[in-house]
Amino acid sequence: MAAGSLKCFLGALKMEMTEMTSVSLKRGSLAVEDNDSVAPAEEAKRQKVSECCLTTGRAGLENASPPSGENVLGPPGAVSAGEGTENSDARLEEEEEEEEDGLSEEGDEEEEAESFADMMKHGLTELDVGITKFVSSHQGFSGILKERYSDFVVHEIGKDGRVSHLDDLSVPVDEEAPSEDMLTVLTAEEKQRLEELQLFKNKETSVAIEVIEDTKEKRTIIHQAIKSLFPGLETKTEDREGKKYIVAYHAAGRKALANPRKHSWPKSRGSYCHFVLYKENKDTMDAINVLSKYLRVKPNIFSYMGTKDKRAITVQEIAVLKITAQRLAHLNKCLMNFKLGNFSYQKNPLKLGELQGNQFTVVLRNITGTDAQVQQAMNSLKEIGFINYYGMQRFGTTAVPTYQVGRAILQNSWAEVMDLILKPRSGAEKGYLVKCREEWARTRDPAAALRKLPVRRCVEGQLLRGLSKYGMKNMVSAFGIIPRNNRLMYIHSYQSYVWNNMVSKRIEEYGLKPVPGDLVLRGATATYIEEEDVDNYSIHDVVMPLPGFDVIYPKHKISEAYREMLTADNLDIDNMRHKIRDYSLSGAYRKVVIRPQNVSWEVVAYDDPKIPLFNTDVDNLEGKPPPVFASEGKYRALKMDFALPPSTYATMAIREVLKMDTSIKNQTQLNTAWLR
Repeated sequence: MAAGSLKCFLGALKMEMTEMTSVSLKRGSLAVEDNDSVAPAEEAKRQKVSECCLTTGRAGLENASPPSGENVLGPPGAVSAGEGTENSDARLEEEEEEEEDGLSEEGDEEEEAESFADMMKHGLTELDVGITKFVSSHQGFSGILKERYSDFVVHEIGKDGRVSHLDDLSVPVDEEAPSEDMLTVLTAEEKQRLEELQLFKNKETSVAIEVIEDTKEKRTIIHQAIKSLFPGLETKTEDREGKKYIVAYHAAGRKALANPRKHSWPKSRGSYCHFVLYKENKDTMDAINVLSKYLRVKPNIFSYMGTKDKRAITVQEIAVLKITAQRLAHLNKCLMNFKLGNFSYQKNPLKLGELQGNQFTVVLRNITGTDAQVQQAMNSLKEIGFINYYGMQRFGTTAVPTYQVGRAILQNSWAEVMDLILKPRSGAEKGYLVKCREEWARTRDPAAALRKLPVRRCVEGQLLRGLSKYGMKNMVSAFGIIPRNNRLMYIHSYQSYVWNNMVSKRIEEYGLKPVPGDLVLRGATATYIEEEDVDNYSIHDVVMPLPGFDVIYPKHKISEAYREMLTADNLDIDNMRHKIRDYSLSGAYRKVVIRPQNVSWEVVAYDDPKIPLFNTDVDNLEGKPPPVFASEGKYRALKMDFALPPSTYATMAIREVLKMDTSIKNQTQLNTAWLR
């Protein structure tokens, strides 16, 4: 595989809730990432894009958001608690996505690509995390999910079932919105000075802007622009040495800044501007950070229903507080790989987890399967579905899986937690991380190890800062410096590890039919299937618990398997409450088999591996004709469309179609061997 293809594997290290990367899908392996749409529980903590990769990789959901009726639901107590409650699992499916802050590193991909194959020699395979079964009997085949992120497109499905599309770039008519002239009349330097004045960032009491082309109309536009773009500032015109200046100053002191946007926002207009965001090769938080930077606002005024990750084209709805559609539309002229449209003013923001799921369009290029094989595989996906395993991204990509750290937390083995995160490990890492780990192993001096890190928002840096502050005798507080939902990621990874293993045992023991003692959901409550009711259910109704204090377990052999697995890990299945309540596991329920909705597919022939095989929303806006395919070509591609509910992995659906191991380790070994 080309070096560029190895680069795309690096994306898997940087994305948890992720998207499909482009990789060669040879027989016996598959390496793809998911694109998730997760719903974090603490939005503010996700507002900063992290600068350092998580020691143990990123564990992530593809389509994750808070549990929906179609997927995971626990008992009432298992789905309501937030921070500061005994239930760290409530909103588990949301919090898993908050693994963004402090988990990724933007580094030199060329440098990383050189050592990536070596790194993955020590990575995980599907067998390591309990992914062993398939539901279908068809023969698998090979394909390539190209390096082209445009081969993987995600459209968000809102709570009303509407699929988000970017199909209208017009701005709502609003006489009170700033005009185009108001947005462009000020230079970047003038805007910077005015922002510093507005936010009291310097000692200036006013900012004077010379009117170069002095006309009354020009002066009026400058006055309006300053007042509109920098609420809280007043303006006046002054003559200085024969030149006209517009002078901006604070009218009401610092109190004017308490809620600056209220000064100029019409009462008749909804407080939130909703818009559709189309983005290419950017994750949602990256995108929001870029938008907030250009708009000179804080990221936390944006809201969304779920996150979408980097290596994909994604379309989703965003809401922002008191920013006009005109200002947002202006960004279309400034930004690459973004388009904003379908603007409307609404009274309310968006809420995390309100989405129904995502619609995926995925292209597998250069497939080897016959038309009959493809037909059988896709019919199975449509009619039966796939095992709802947690995908490989959930467990990290290095020699220390995230579930091992989670297990140590649950065991209250804090020295082991520190060691697992900070110790040197097999495989390649960034040079500064290697030096940091070596320093830690040699000196056990957190301050000395921290000095080896040029960026410190990563988990290693956060933990070392905690140890420097609280000392080695207070490791719990030191670990607590890491953002809450990143800490919970570890224990949720352990729950996922248990769930995968137990589901494989359940299918091994009882196959794909419901049996007495299985669990199903009635509303939010799990109940047992009784002997006389078996024929009333299918495998699509069966759920399995993630271990916790507020779930029940099946009434058959798998119940004992849960107990044996946790006992082997020195955990008490009857007491999943932790003395630190953040780490008390309430548990949740997750469907065993998921059947995608709106499944369609076609096999197309093509000659040029670089041509796009379908139109995006932007292509359609620009009037580009859809691609025309010949009846025969050098290559064949499988184009798939399907919808998934929250908290499911597209990689697991692709795995079922191709019958391949999704681990990056397996894929990398095959491709590096092929390179030789």
